[in-house]
Amino acid sequence: MIKLLALDLDGTLLNSQGKIPAENKLAITRAEEKGVLVTICTGRRFRDALPVALELNLNAPVICHNGALLKYHNSLETVAASLLSTETVYEIIRVGKNFGGDALVSCNPHTKGTLLYDTISDENTPLKKYVEWARRLHGDEAEKAIVHVPMLEEVVDKEEVIHISFSGTCEPMLELQNTLTDELADSVNILATIYPQLDFTLLDILPPGASKGHGLENLARINGFSAQNVMACGDNFNDLEMLEYAGTSVVMGNAAPELLETEGYETTLSNDENGVALAIERFIL
Repeated sequence: MIKLLALDLDGTLLNSQGKIPAENKLAITRAEEKGVLVTICTGRRFRDALPVALELNLNAPVICHNGALLKYHNSLETVAASLLSTETVYEIIRVGKNFGGDALVSCNPHTKGTLLYDTISDENTPLKKYVEWARRLHGDEAEKAIVHVPMLEEVVDKEEVIHISFSGTCEPMLELQNTLTDELADSVNILATIYPQLDFTLLDILPPGASKGHGLENLARINGFSAQNVMACGDNFNDLEMLEYAGTSVVMGNAAPELLETEGYETTLSNDENGVALAIERFIL
């Protein structure tokens, strides 16, 4: 019996306009009425996932930062957090900057969270768009949520850092991923979210062992559930660990072909066809 449902956000629960379809909302409510715990399991920072969690008023902690943080949306109580060591933070920034990347540093996991950055190169349009989107999303709290600093290396030793990200077009981000992997080895876990049709890749550098799968397993264990009690829905490569962990794994119709072709995964319609609602109806209701 499924007792815990984990939903990725972008490309899964949310449609292409970044909204939650009414059908998905209704299906989630009905699942909760059956006693199922429903959580968001997302690569987003907690603060970026918070508006969705508040809209749904979910009955379980949010799994965010690709599994490195479990936190309640209403009380802001932190259930579990994995942090990068200060030495590792310096190394990530050094390697990324030497490559020419622009680092976004996520810190303050016991609050709503803060995003620090120092430079955004002129050609890094995706990152500029993200910062603009985040500022709009957080409104009056934008100045607390996203902070420009003169130099990251001068401030990160005073912060609790939960993850660092780089973004850009696919080819250079693959090169950066390989470089980070070679130089940082087992001191980090690197997860890539790739959208080939947009020529966009997001690299999230997390504490070792942190992943959506680990975060989901942690939440299941806290509630006394086994993997067989867990259902997960996702669409991208950073969802792999949670799909591998869950007893019932559902891949969206808009997912990467490699995921759709993976043996043992169920499939549903796309995020613009209420695929999450269909999956909930089929496997839970």
